[in-house]
Amino acid sequence: MHVGISSAHKVMPIMTALLQRYPHLLALSASSPWWGGEDTGYASNRAMMFQQLPTAGLPFHFQTWAEFEGFVYDQKKTGIIDHMDEIRWDIRPSPHKGTLEVRICDGVSNLRELAALVALTHCLVVDLDRRLEAGETLPNMPPWHVQENKWRAARYGLDAVIILDADSNERLVTGDLIDVLNRLEPVAKSLHCADELASVADIPRLGRRISGSVGWPRSMTETCVLWSTR
Repeated sequence: MHVGISSAHKVMPIMTALLQRYPHLLALSASSPWWGGEDTGYASNRAMMFQQLPTAGLPFHFQTWAEFEGFVYDQKKTGIIDHMDEIRWDIRPSPHKGTLEVRICDGVSNLRELAALVALTHCLVVDLDRRLEAGETLPNMPPWHVQENKWRAARYGLDAVIILDADSNERLVTGDLIDVLNRLEPVAKSLHCADELASVADIPRLGRRISGSVGWPRSMTETCVLWSTR
């Protein structure tokens, strides 16, 4: 998902702050528990597999656009990459498009769920942009918390207890998601995607209802069928 950013100097603060919501996006979309026909025990095994590529996974923390440009220069000079699109981070700048590309989500099986996650991502980025424009210092979680949150969301999905901030406070991801959606409601209205954002709350509610009635192995298939009829 690409979200436009109005100025290069905003990209790094927004990218870093967005990592605070990484587990929400991954937990909501987690859909790859199997590998080679075996249950891995992960809600999103795909997230764990893909990060093994040397230029994939979580982004480094940069303070300024100039630092990022220096990183890209080093990568090209040493032959690690030839082009920018070979940096395959879960969130990455796309300078040729003027966007921040958010690649956190696992596979999504239906249009309604896709629209919900697009709305959530769009609102998160725009909210951070507006807060930055208003002079607010955006949150900056320690990289070790960000890394732990990715693992927890990949392992436990919507049952993950995530780290909320630099003070190491914790909360169930679905509980924090409610507060996030409430905060973003005015942003969604201004972007004309209030209905899509509101449907984010349906993802855990419907998923858990199905899982409880048919069990985890069948719940993913049943969820796809249910969403396709709505």
